[in-house]
Amino acid sequence: MPPLEDPLLPPPPPSTPCQFHLMNSTFRPRFRFPSAAMVFLWALLLLSFTASYLILVDPGHRSTSLQRNIRSSAEIRRPNGITVLVTGAAGFIGSHVSLALKSRGDGVVGVDNFDNYYGRALKKTRRDLLEFHGVYVVNGDVNDPRLLSMLFETVEFTHVMHLAAQVGVQYAVENPYAYVRSNIASLVTLLEQCKSSDPQPAIVWASSGSVYGAQNKVPFSETDRVDPPTTLYASTKRTGEEITHTYNRLHGLSITGLRFFTVYGPWGRPDMAYFSFIRNILHGKPITMYRAKNRVDLAREFIYIDDIVKGCVASLDTSGKSIGSSGSKNESAPYRIFNLGNGSPVTVPALVTILEENLKMKVEKDVVDMCENGDDSFAYVNISLAERELGFKPTTDLQTGLREFVKWYLWYYGKPLVENRNV
Repeated sequence: MPPLEDPLLPPPPPSTPCQFHLMNSTFRPRFRFPSAAMVFLWALLLLSFTASYLILVDPGHRSTSLQRNIRSSAEIRRPNGITVLVTGAAGFIGSHVSLALKSRGDGVVGVDNFDNYYGRALKKTRRDLLEFHGVYVVNGDVNDPRLLSMLFETVEFTHVMHLAAQVGVQYAVENPYAYVRSNIASLVTLLEQCKSSDPQPAIVWASSGSVYGAQNKVPFSETDRVDPPTTLYASTKRTGEEITHTYNRLHGLSITGLRFFTVYGPWGRPDMAYFSFIRNILHGKPITMYRAKNRVDLAREFIYIDDIVKGCVASLDTSGKSIGSSGSKNESAPYRIFNLGNGSPVTVPALVTILEENLKMKVEKDVVDMCENGDDSFAYVNISLAERELGFKPTTDLQTGLREFVKWYLWYYGKPLVENRNV
């Protein structure tokens, strides 16, 4: 948004040489009152310095401004609306869920720490998009209990959508502490805040389909045993499920865990495989496709972002209420886990073929065996429970979803100029 223009002021009169009078052999200038325009300019300058001091120096004013933005963002604009704190709001799924809630008139406040796992530029652009639509995103860490306390003192949240997490499977080999801090410690910090809040919010949070690991039984169902996890990332998510179940039982928190599978679409995560595929295709570089050690192509549950958003919103709407640790012994708060996938796995080579068709380009493919610390080789999920309880039914097929993703990618990043394309 361009800066506001200063009001037009009448030009000052042309300057003239100072006139002096000889008095007692001393030159003394004649005093002239400053013009009204000059007084106005000095007043503006003083106000500017005062505002800068209040914003940059005075923490009280900064806090008041922050809380005013939070309250405005949390304002409900529909009958029977809800007020939701969305963690990880500048992330892929978080930004889409926040926009969906805001567009239907719910109060939404976001929080994100803008970590540099895949670069901050895309997250900041998502934040700008959210704030353009009236969703304020607080730059902060869910692991900070003082931040959470301030947020809950400012707004009585009816629901929490906890999507902040350290994502990725391979990165856990390099930095395991990031996963423990973001996926376990942050979750406990948030649950502690929700436990002590009055009223207690209902909580929906992001688990992962990775908890199923390399099971022989397919399709994966919520009632399946999911021990032991095969990756550290999956282990932190499985731990989160156990922790949330304990808080539900001990403190009466309504909690819903969502086991996401491979989510894709516009504004997606650049660390995802399909993202790197389109990048390499456009730049004329070969792509690496992993396969299981038995030479079987990897298959994934690819689910389009719009379908995931519908599942998230439906989970909020059907979450029920937290009852508090002093609630009746004859009642208990809801505790639920749902698979949110597509129910129709697609192999990675099939996905690459669809990208090639959309881009009208071919790419060289390097096929390698998956390492031991990789994710599961075949994902096929049963979504009947989510269909029954949430009305969840994905409607976007992979061809349609990837076409929308390609259009967004070319709009956002532009089409590179590459010679000798294999068209």
